Amino acid sequence: MKILISNDDGIFALGMRTLANTLAQAGHQVTVVCPDRERSATGHGLTIHQPIRVEIVDSLFHPLVTAWSCSGTPSDCVKFALSAVMDTPPDFVLSGINHGSNLGTDVLYSGTVSAAMEGTLEGITSIALSLASFTSREFQPAADFALTLINKLTEQPLKQATLLNVNIPPVKREAIAGAILTRQGLRRYIETFAKRIDPRGKSYYWLAGEVVEDLEQPEHIHLPGHIPTDVQAIQENYITITPLQYNLTDIFSFEYLYQNQWFDSMI
Repeated sequence: MKILISNDDGIFALGMRTLANTLAQAGHQVTVVCPDRERSATGHGLTIHQPIRVEIVDSLFHPLVTAWSCSGTPSDCVKFALSAVMDTPPDFVLSGINHGSNLGTDVLYSGTVSAAMEGTLEGITSIALSLASFTSREFQPAADFALTLINKLTEQPLKQATLLNVNIPPVKREAIAGAILTRQGLRRYIETFAKRIDPRGKSYYWLAGEVVEDLEQPEHIHLPGHIPTDVQAIQENYITITPLQYNLTDIFSFEYLYQNQWFDSMI
């Protein structure tokens, strides 16, 4: 398979390197285009007010991996790869393995998920992969699962291009409870802006956040309540697989507004 890999942790990130090398060793044709530095929480931002610079990267990866570093955002990286690096579209776009989870509403801010979504926008089945820990460096179980998932998707392709958001619990391989299909959950943070003073006496602020645990998870308009959210399932050491789409239309509110003819008297 022809596979494009990007991330938001940067070209030197261990998670992405583990993923790329694992897939290359399995015989896949791997191209890597990643930011030249940490670009986490950039969302789906694009670089349009300054040039994007790229460089070929040698010696960091398996010999069969072609790698580039890019000065832009994760979304820039995938756009550049699809338009300027690869002569034909890849079979899959993978993003990660991110160092830290991307659960629930994290996906709205995530550069990891946005890079994968860029592939989905181009009609390519894409996978965002995240290790649900900022301290664990055991990326191999996640990389092995990515290989298994790609093989499964090759044998049984999805009916349409979809983004699969995958989170892997930071536990030993034998402690993983299994892989489970989940719906997107809710994740909130207690946010603080820490005020500090720079050497010139001017104030600046540093955003910090702490996850609010045990939130009541929202119901889904179409999916039954017994299907767990990614936030719930990861706590039980399941690998979570959540299909995501880029169409954000709120069907419930649309139907309510349409049925009540909200806007007929406003024009």
